[in-house]
Amino acid sequence: MKKYFLSVFIVTASLLSCNQSNQTESQNLTREIKFTKQGELRLIRQENDSVVADLKIEIADNDYKTQIGLMYRKSMEDDQAMLFLFPRPEIKTFYMKNTEISLDILYFDAQKKLVHFHENAKPFDPTSIPSRFPAQYVLEVNAGLADAWGLEIGDKLEWELQN
Repeated sequence: MKKYFLSVFIVTASLLSCNQSNQTESQNLTREIKFTKQGELRLIRQENDSVVADLKIEIADNDYKTQIGLMYRKSMEDDQAMLFLFPRPEIKTFYMKNTEISLDILYFDAQKKLVHFHENAKPFDPTSIPSRFPAQYVLEVNAGLADAWGLEIGDKLEWELQN
């Protein structure tokens, strides 16, 4: 009889432990990802070198960060952006799967000049959004900002990372 109660106790304790572990994992998966400032970026007008915008940036510079990007974010301030750094220029393709906020996606070449941009990418849309030309840097900002800033092909970017 003692063995039976001991077995029931062990099984019950194990189930409760697994349930608590699953709840913790579930909470971590649904927790909103917050913006982390890792540097500052400046968009510059090609024709006269005037500043179009100053932004706080979060960097995506490895496979994991690049794949996650701005997914699972509820919002982003207009002075915030995510900058994707790639080792070499290639045609880049992005999509909005699991991205809750509408974005403008700006593609820059190796010389940091704007070569293509896609405005108002729709939240949760799994459709591919490729660059028309090889890009080495990609900047994601809130939808509507490319138009509000009057961005044009050839505009430039520069940035400084924090230590």
